Amino acid sequence: MNFIFGEFKTQVFLNSDIPNIQEIAHNIGIDPAVVSLNALLIADENTAFIAAKICGGLELPCCVLKSGEENKNWQSVQTILEAAKNANLGRYGVFIAVGGGIIGDMAGFAASIYMRGCRFVLVATTLLCMVDASIGGKTGFDLFGIKNLTGSFYPAENVYLPLAALDSLPEKEWKNGFAELIKTAILAGDEFLKDIEELTTNQHEHSLKFKSACSCNSCGSCGSWLKNSIKRAVLFKGSIVTDDLRESENGRRKLLNLGHTFGHALESVTGFTGVSHGEAVAWGIVRACELGAALGITPRKKARKITDLIKSFGYEYVSPHPLANSAEVLLCAMQNDKKKKRGKLAFIVPDEKSACSVFLETESEYNILSNILNGDINELS
Repeated sequence: MNFIFGEFKTQVFLNSDIPNIQEIAHNIGIDPAVVSLNALLIADENTAFIAAKICGGLELPCCVLKSGEENKNWQSVQTILEAAKNANLGRYGVFIAVGGGIIGDMAGFAASIYMRGCRFVLVATTLLCMVDASIGGKTGFDLFGIKNLTGSFYPAENVYLPLAALDSLPEKEWKNGFAELIKTAILAGDEFLKDIEELTTNQHEHSLKFKSACSCNSCGSCGSWLKNSIKRAVLFKGSIVTDDLRESENGRRKLLNLGHTFGHALESVTGFTGVSHGEAVAWGIVRACELGAALGITPRKKARKITDLIKSFGYEYVSPHPLANSAEVLLCAMQNDKKKKRGKLAFIVPDEKSACSVFLETESEYNILSNILNGDINELS
């Protein structure tokens, strides 16, 4: 899969196996014999072993960071930049990120500012990263307690989506990624959403759905389903970002933020440790359905359908959220959201075919929002 995002070109490799360093070097035009002089691997504590597999027996400089959203900060970015300097990388060197969305975001940002921009390759190792964060070049880190306050648009030159990397994912990471897959299916249309809904009828225990329904073992039908779903998500997001790399005011890219205004606020008030990004987005999608229904935008039948789907996969879906039961605290966190305009909060809510953006203008609309966060009204009953 090949995409052109403004002045950037991205090639995506969706394969079963983890790429080796010779393959990565060849695909970016670096002589494998001298790649150790021109590349820096960036991983975290959970993906360092995958980075070692990529290197094989070749010694390459590798920067290993602490894992977790709480470490998505300037200190980690500075560690990457220092490792690049110590490795004597020039501006034509390449940063090779090996990990999920957090590593990809920080390594991509570091690449965008190192010597005013060096080359960037991403080897995605989580489902969340494969279906969402790997495409489109949003990079950055959390600052002042605000999710992704600082960042840049810097798409990777090459993106690898090796299904074998998912074999070691714990259940919580499948759940984390599957929320973004559901989000994409809601935006993409009924056919994709229907395919995901069918998983709920084919499995009996939600705790088993993610791994068993999406097992990437060799050539089984489940592995084919997963590969096809990742491809559909990548193609869908790629088609949107191709026309709107920097999320313009009237562009379509902002639709990809479905559930995120609510979700990012929840992540912030829980200190980026109490709930994963995917779980926060799933909770936020239900709140977006309630808001859309209350405003007469989201058909109630569709809102109930989406809510039932999220519920069936075992996500927290009720409001108030157990970890953030104060609407005032969440509303305060939302004031830092990047999508607001002239002080008015913006939300993406499902509509008849996909989703649309709405700004809350009146006091009554903000009262509806507050009641939804408090769980005082249930617009989907």
